[in-house]
Amino acid sequence: MKTIIINHPGEVEIIETEKPSAKPGEALLKVLYGGICGSDLGTYRGTFAYADYPRIPGHEFSAEIIEIGPNDKGLKPGMIVTCNPYFNCTKCYSCQRGLLNCCEHNETLGAQRDGAFSEYITMSVERIYDGKGLPAKTLALIEPFCISYHGVSRAHIKQGDKVLVIGAGTIGVLAAVAAKSKGGEVYIADIAPQKVEYAVKTFGLAGGIFNDSTDNFVQKCMDTIHGNGFDVAIEAVGMPGTFQNCIDVAAFGGKIVLIGVGKKNLDFNFTLLQKKELNVFGSRNALKEDFLELIDLVKNGTVDLQKIITNTYKFDDAAKAFEEFDKNAANMLKVMIEF
Repeated sequence: MKTIIINHPGEVEIIETEKPSAKPGEALLKVLYGGICGSDLGTYRGTFAYADYPRIPGHEFSAEIIEIGPNDKGLKPGMIVTCNPYFNCTKCYSCQRGLLNCCEHNETLGAQRDGAFSEYITMSVERIYDGKGLPAKTLALIEPFCISYHGVSRAHIKQGDKVLVIGAGTIGVLAAVAAKSKGGEVYIADIAPQKVEYAVKTFGLAGGIFNDSTDNFVQKCMDTIHGNGFDVAIEAVGMPGTFQNCIDVAAFGGKIVLIGVGKKNLDFNFTLLQKKELNVFGSRNALKEDFLELIDLVKNGTVDLQKIITNTYKFDDAAKAFEEFDKNAANMLKVMIEF
């Protein structure tokens, strides 16, 4: 079978690999669509914190069940599904407490272990979720939506809360969508004006803020809501400066959610956390419950996830997809590969 591999930063190749065989308790899946995540792009660029090489990318995908044994989940050959790509160790203190998403030894497909960007993969039946008739292209978007939704859920957003999401990439936009679904008055900010405009218009957000200057960005944010600060500030970039922005624009007694992943340090006045009595939440991966809840949410028509897709490439054009996404990230949101 064919497999997409990143040999080292800047080099994507399609190679021949052995088609896998399902072991007891596993299913053989034919991959249908796969989304290029920001972490995949970071692996391509050499900036992702958890990357090593060579690496098969991909952890957001949909697939058709080809072979599966008897199971108590109603899963059968021919069904279109999505999967949980986070592998927990089952033994650490987090796992013992049921916090599987923040396992101390977590391995995510495409990050700490090889990913799903092959024509066929095997997956534990426990990690496979019935797509309930959703289109394969939509199901490939459930995982990134889970990342955003899990983070937003940490903040317990209430009706009318003023929410700022910094970062208008896929995770940021989906965080804005999730926050809006919970009743928030949601604004989004980015250094790319096209992405801000697209997010606001496409998903009906309260407003957008163009981050054209580090000197006046915080003031622009505060002016947008008459200087009171945001009830919730969500970081979806993974840069020191944007986390500092969240600290600065959060209201006294406000909440900050950190979803973005980065490799750089931030030297900041930590007393601001005490002075403003800020609640700071880290957010990592997602839970089975997030997947199941969001499949139902999208199935009910509450959110049209396919609006997040701006570009789709054929499998054989995978190298082109990564190259063009790298060069045009300011104009591209979710990039999808059709297997």
